[in-house]
Amino acid sequence: MSTQVYFDDINTGDTIPVLAVSVTALQMFLFSAATYNGHRIHYDRSWAVDVEGYQDVVVQGPLQAALLARVVTDWIGGGGSLVNFSASNRAVAFPGEPLEFTGTVTGKRDENGRALVDLDLAGVRGGEVLMPGTATVLLPRRDSAISAGAS
Repeated sequence: MSTQVYFDDINTGDTIPVLAVSVTALQMFLFSAATYNGHRIHYDRSWAVDVEGYQDVVVQGPLQAALLARVVTDWIGGGGSLVNFSASNRAVAFPGEPLEFTGTVTGKRDENGRALVDLDLAGVRGGEVLMPGTATVLLPRRDSAISAGAS
């Protein structure tokens, strides 16, 4: 269960909690099935190694992007909204590798009464950024939460 994050409590430079994941072959299979991704590098080890030249099957870029988005949505809590998200797959990951997904607040602003927070994101393996990204989230303000609870 996540705790609600409020716009008032966020500062530029804050980091969000890390999501540590080691993707399993089963997760990769289910993700490929759910997204209709039949590319053999994600499920056929001999194809991935012998034909494509990888060291193992490859974790899907969209799965890594989903984990990167998850670290944000886990952090913002149920009262927040993901407004904008982008990610760029820069390097491959393999099943069983320890991956970390995290972010840093780069700015906050009031835009037409909306409390927006900008983030730089990163999917990382052993210090190497595999997937940089950005996000903008809409967060509730403490005063609106207090007035909503007072009704």
